[in-house]
Amino acid sequence: MIIEEVIGSRTDFSDPGTETDLLELEWYETTRRIQRKKTNSGMEIAIRLLREGQRLRQDDVLYHDGNKIVVVYVKPCDAIVLRPLSMLEMGTVCYEIGNKHLPLFIQDQEVLMPFEAPMFRWLEAAGYRPEKGERQLKNLLKSNVEPHSHGNSGPSLFTRIMNLAGSKQES
Repeated sequence: MIIEEVIGSRTDFSDPGTETDLLELEWYETTRRIQRKKTNSGMEIAIRLLREGQRLRQDDVLYHDGNKIVVVYVKPCDAIVLRPLSMLEMGTVCYEIGNKHLPLFIQDQEVLMPFEAPMFRWLEAAGYRPEKGERQLKNLLKSNVEPHSHGNSGPSLFTRIMNLAGSKQES
């Protein structure tokens, strides 16, 4: 099945007796415009979002046939959690993270980003009081740089650079 657009939100399809089949995605898969996935029930889905800037969000409905709906579920992951104490701190921490072109999420009065140990240590050293927690990263701030990967499941370029910098300081 080829999906080319989101047809609504889970709240739009509240018919009793309708089966809900989840399409579980990692946070970074929500911005991929073309991908093949399987739902929890094993239904094969090919996603092809052609419009610029389209991305999938928690509870988006991709398919409905009267008996079943396929709903996007963003899987929780390890995250850096920040709770700024003021608007000034919110602005500066978001600027610092954005200046490194890292994905940033704001939800439930928290600033979130995918966990990376070097960034966690940097935020600690800068006095921002980061915590490590498990969160669904659902509200990606729109920026001019979308997170992406090239099929490499290893550490990010930022992590590799920070690890190299840290090993030189320890020598």
